[in-house]
Amino acid sequence: MTTSRETDRPRPQSVTSTGAAADVWFQVHRRARPPRLRLLCLPHAGGAATFFQGWPRLLPDDVEVLAVRYPGRQSRLLDPFAPDLPTLAADIHAALDPYLDRPLALFGHSMGSAVAYEIALRLEDRGHAPTRLLASGRVAPHRAAPSDRHTRDDEALIDAVRRHGGPGVSVYEDPELRELTLPALRADYRLIETYLPRDPRPLRTPITAYAGATDPDCTPAGVHAWSELTAPGRFDHRWFPGGHFYLTPSEPELLADIATRLG
Repeated sequence: MTTSRETDRPRPQSVTSTGAAADVWFQVHRRARPPRLRLLCLPHAGGAATFFQGWPRLLPDDVEVLAVRYPGRQSRLLDPFAPDLPTLAADIHAALDPYLDRPLALFGHSMGSAVAYEIALRLEDRGHAPTRLLASGRVAPHRAAPSDRHTRDDEALIDAVRRHGGPGVSVYEDPELRELTLPALRADYRLIETYLPRDPRPLRTPITAYAGATDPDCTPAGVHAWSELTAPGRFDHRWFPGGHFYLTPSEPELLADIATRLG
């Protein structure tokens, strides 16, 4: 019987522009040797790789999950935050080199969707087009409305997170945990709120968009605008019950759908 665990492969040591060795970027779950395909998972603003820790048990045994560890939290608490979203995407892309010997699909939730799109651009430029981009909980990058939540005071920023109803919101109620986690949340909001490409380059990669039916940030037009970032006939989408974090209660259904699309 196979179980999910972090891989014991030799760790790559290439260095990204942040100065971090590539092995710090991914929490790697392996259930088959060798994997048929890898799924790169990118968290939401304020999120961490542990958000995806239950995913390997709900995906086929031959899919390896790479959950991205953003700098400035958990095991990377002392690492500097990225100056902007394209730089974050470039660093993750550089760290992927040892994992490009198998087909790669990308899943991003909320902010992670925009990071995934930027990574996909870089992969295509190198001849490593992803098999699919799975964009969750966010409108297409060129349809995002300007926002300034990252410039507001702590309470206003935390209130914005509470309205989304995401997991782990309770950490902001504890003064000591807030001091540790709030800087990463603010840094992530700065990344996504200052990332406003108005003429983004289309991908050749197929795109699937997912969203919660009652998510106020995901209008039907904004979600469908992801179709403008791929070739005709290479876009589809699906709505799930719930709000911005629909994927928590709908995890089994979402991963069954992902598994089908990964073929």
